[in-house]
Amino acid sequence: MSETYDIVIVGAGTAGLSAAIYAARSGKSVMVFEQMSYGGQIVNTPEVANYPGIASISGFDFAQGLYDQATGLGAKVGFESVLSAHKKEDGFIVKTDGGEYEAGALILATGAKNRPLGMEHEEEWVGAGVSYCATCDGAFFKDREVAVAGGGNTALEDAIFLSEYCSRVYLIHRRNELRGEKHLQDVLRGRENVEFVLNVAMKELRGRDGLEEVVVTDKETGEDRVIPVAGLFVAIGQMPENGRFANLVNLDDKGYIVAGEDCRTAAGGVFAAGDCRTKEVRQLTTAAADGAVAALAACAYLRE
Repeated sequence: MSETYDIVIVGAGTAGLSAAIYAARSGKSVMVFEQMSYGGQIVNTPEVANYPGIASISGFDFAQGLYDQATGLGAKVGFESVLSAHKKEDGFIVKTDGGEYEAGALILATGAKNRPLGMEHEEEWVGAGVSYCATCDGAFFKDREVAVAGGGNTALEDAIFLSEYCSRVYLIHRRNELRGEKHLQDVLRGRENVEFVLNVAMKELRGRDGLEEVVVTDKETGEDRVIPVAGLFVAIGQMPENGRFANLVNLDDKGYIVAGEDCRTAAGGVFAAGDCRTKEVRQLTTAAADGAVAALAACAYLRE
């Protein structure tokens, strides 16, 4: 027999665990499904310094606090991959690789994964010079030259982190201006071992058994530049994985769940929270806010 919960939450990142906290505090039975480890991408951030009320905390400790609070309130966390979800007359059927569950309301907080460059050898050389997590793999490149691809906050934070360990860090971006916060840019510009390689297109990854060189093309002159590096850290944004819920909710052309600031989707009883939904700002604070909004909306739906 399937287990039944008031609310099933898909994803145990900041949005999902925040939703679990608010739903559990409202007296609802809650199951959170996560296919990997709880916390989402924030666990890879060495220092969170932009969350209101907390001057500085590691991403891991922040995620651990969310998990402890949610489970302490009675929410359950199951490490299972959700395969599908279907509407039934009085709720939903959620199928995972571990079983089948029933829910009165469903909160999708699936987050997003790192976007690849889409270049030849990129996938092949993951673990052999190509990485999507500077804090995970940066120590392997101590005293070596590396590159970071991207111009947003994540890329800048990665470059700052790597500059503490690596002999040289090349920050490669396709535009003349970086998108990340000015404070982070100022920190990087003060690092003597950081070089900005701007307004270029990534052309080629070279090597034999792994990455040895990155080739970029100057967009103005058309000239190629070969940059010898031992590692390339890709930080060019994220992309959602919501295709398995396309039968329930509307997705935009990029695969994000269509939902407004009220976190409601077109399907009654289904709510979307965090980076997986259509929104302008994707930050830790907005993920937590989405979790609270979605949970309270789900509780109101159940009352109705």
